[in-house]
Formats: sequence, structure tokens, C-alpha cells
Amino acid sequence: MSATSATEITPPEFPQRLGHPAPLWMLFMTEFWERFAFYGIRWALTLYIVAQFFGGDSSGEAFANRTYGAYLALVYAGAIFGGYVADRILGYQRSILLGAVIMSAGLFLIAWPEQHVFEFGLATIIVGNGLFKPNISTMVGKLYALSDMRRDAGFTIFYMGINLGGFTAPLLTGILANEVFGSETMPAYKVVFICAGIGMLFSLFWFWFGRRQLAGIGRPPVENPSKKNVLYVLIGALVAIPIVYALLAMGANALAWILGVMFIGLCVLLMIEGIREGAVQRDKAIAMLIIFMFNVLFWCFFEQAGSSFNFLAQNIVNRMFGSWPFPVAWFQSVNSLAIIAFAPVIAVIWVWLGRRNKEPSIPRKFALGLIFNGLAFLLLMFALSKLVNDFGKIPFWTLFMVYVIQSIGELCLSPIGLSMVTKLAPVRLVGFGMGGWFLSTGIGNNLSGIFAGIVSGESGMTTQSALSGYTFGFWSLVGAGVFLFLIGPLINKLMHGVR
Repeated sequence: MSATSATEITPPEFPQRLGHPAPLWMLFMTEFWERFAFYGIRWALTLYIVAQFFGGDSSGEAFANRTYGAYLALVYAGAIFGGYVADRILGYQRSILLGAVIMSAGLFLIAWPEQHVFEFGLATIIVGNGLFKPNISTMVGKLYALSDMRRDAGFTIFYMGINLGGFTAPLLTGILANEVFGSETMPAYKVVFICAGIGMLFSLFWFWFGRRQLAGIGRPPVENPSKKNVLYVLIGALVAIPIVYALLAMGANALAWILGVMFIGLCVLLMIEGIREGAVQRDKAIAMLIIFMFNVLFWCFFEQAGSSFNFLAQNIVNRMFGSWPFPVAWFQSVNSLAIIAFAPVIAVIWVWLGRRNKEPSIPRKFALGLIFNGLAFLLLMFALSKLVNDFGKIPFWTLFMVYVIQSIGELCLSPIGLSMVTKLAPVRLVGFGMGGWFLSTGIGNNLSGIFAGIVSGESGMTTQSALSGYTFGFWSLVGAGVFLFLIGPLINKLMHGVR
């Protein structure tokens, strides 16, 4: 079969539910519970490291930020291997199931209050997520024909499932940690991690019982159907966990070089496959890889939410409403709430502009994402230079709105990126291409930890250190966004009509 005909394969005739293939909603809920687990621990990790392993001393902030950045980077870098395993060995369904089992084990491990066990648990989560995350996103794309105009809308709906989980988890785990099993001054972080582990088990069972709806999509490759491959991949995953643990121990700076080499290797493999499939696919691969570079920059600054923004919320934001302190954890729900609120609005705007032939191209949507991210840092610059009160605090609303503005930027970029990869990646390596998307995100996240460590400094975050760092973030993001907006038409030509 030629590459051209391969792209024209149509999916099965699924029953339709609310205007989309019925399996979309099963994948929606599977991802909801996985993101519940992932975001349930997001707010707690850096604060827990400082509280548990540094006795609450703020000198531990930089280490916690770098550890968090390295953890996130490896979570996303692991997707490159998970995508390849699904493409060539296990198929998407088995990869998702095995990944969910391994992730659940890791989430329960990090509840053990010993640093080496905690870090080994993080490594286990990383390996499991690598098998899970890229493949469930790829399966959403496989529900639609490439020419189906509902494709981007389907990814946006799926993205809302991600954010419903992300919205619910910090609220629930924050209440459990701060009010039910602990207090504002002594949160019960162990409960947060156990709750996330239970959420991951829900994700596992939801997909296990719902996968029959997929009508064979995501089954093992025809040339490699053996169930023994599950055992072989499981053994490989168990071998990978101590390797990932060692990478975590190396630290974010050393990891940056390793991830850079991985990214170069991925680019080479995708280009070789693109060239093999012809000039059009080669150009599409080039366009995709250019977008990946800007994606790195976006996530470098966006992912301050799980690192430096946590310490900003804890130490510099006025969270008091009378005698009640707004929990640090609940700031993590603002992003997801904004996504849920604005995702339908953004989707309608794209459709409205599309009907008038004025919808921005994919590169220009990415540029808008960078610019909105930069505007969030502009608000922080204003707050930290003009709105600091006599107690060294900035108003609550400023950080709240930072999350909202960043979320609008995320909507311009992230759901479009998932859809873009399924359209531009070489036909035989769509899962691998999705792994590349997550690897570029991972590189950005690792850099986010390094950047957050600089913002906190060696003795903990101050108003001045935050102002200096966030000013750099503003100029970097807006400068890159304007540049990408200007070169958007050139990248669009390489995409050969893909929108």
C-alpha cells in the first residue's frame, strides 16, 4: 500500500453521540481519571519536597523546582518510547492498560515518606505515563478521517476531559490535605498521593471495560500480535525504572543535555521517514519540527504553575479572605476552570473565522499562544513592581488572572498541537510523532524547573527575584510569538494545505 493510500484509510462507522464517534466519550473519561491522578499531585510535589526533606527550609525551593522540572521532563520524554512501543509492538490499547497499572503503583509509592522511595516512585510514574499518555491522544485522532472537519473539535472536547480532571483533583486533594487529614500549616501530603493512586485505578478500569467500543482500533500490529509482548514490555519497563531514577538523580542541568540529544535523534528519524514518503511528507515533517521548537519555549514558562508559582502563592500572594486562607492547591484548578469555560468559546471563534476564511493558520495560533503566555508574565511584572503591600504581598487576583490568561494561550496551542501531529507526522510513525510532541513539551518542562530554580535562588523566592525572572519570561515569550506570527505563512507553505 502506498503512503498516499494509507492516509485515506477511513475509520469504522461508529455510533454517534452528541455529534462525535461514541468511543470519544469513553476516551474522554479514561483521560479524565488519568489527569485527575496527574494533577492531583501537581500542587503538592514541590511543597512536599521542601517540607519533608528540607524540614520546611526555603533553601530547598531551588532543589524542589529542579526536581519537579526533571520529573515532568521525563514524564513527557517517556512518551517517545511509549509511542514507539505502541506503533511497533503492543498496539495502543495494551500500551494504555500496562501504563495505567505501572502509574498506579508509582503513585502509591510516593506516599512513602523516604526520599529514595519517593524518587523511585516518581520514576515509576514516569515509565507508566510514557506508555499511557501519547497513545490515548493518538487514538482520538484515529476515530476521525483526516478530512473530517470535526477532528479539531474532537480534540478540543478531549482536552476538556483533561481539564475536568485537572480542575477536580486539586480541589479534592487540597481539602483532604488541609482540612480533613491535615491543616494549612501541616498538610497531609500522603493522602494526596494515595487519592491520586485511586484515581489512576479508576482510569485503568474505565478503559478496560470500555475498550470494546473501539472496534479494533488500537489493537496490536498485524505483524506482531503475540500476547507475550506484554510480558516483554513489562520486563523492559521494570528495567527502565531504575534507569529513570538515575536520570532524576543526575539533576535538571545534566538532563537538559540528554533530552537535547534525544530530540535531535527524533528529528533525524522523523525526517528520514518523511523523505522516504516523498517531498510533500518531508515538508510536513519540517513544519512539524519547527513548531516543536516553539512548543519548548511555551512550556518552559507555562509550567511555572507547578513550581515557582506554588512558592509565589505560598509566600508572596495575599491569600487571606478574612480569617480563611485560600488554599495553595486551589490555584491549580484555575487553569482547568478557565479551559473548561473558554474552550467552547475559542472553538466557536475558530469556526466563525473559518466560515469567513479568516481562521489563523496553525503557526499563527501557536504564536497567539506564546503571546498570551507572555501577557500573563506582564501582569506579574506589574504586580511585583507596583502592587506589593506593606507586608510584601501582592493581591490575590493577580495570580488568579495569570492562570486565566495563560489558559487562553494554552487553548490556542495545546489542543491544536495534538491534532497537528496526527496530520503532519509520517503515516507509519504517528505514535512516534506524538512522542516527539511530548518530548518537546518535556524539554520545556525541564527548562521550567531550571528557570524556577533561578527565580527562587539559593535562599528562597523574594519579590525582587520573582520580578527579575518573570520580566525575562515576558520578553522571551512575546518576542518569540511575534517572530512566529511573522514567519507563519512560510511554515504554512510547508504544510501543503493542512489546517
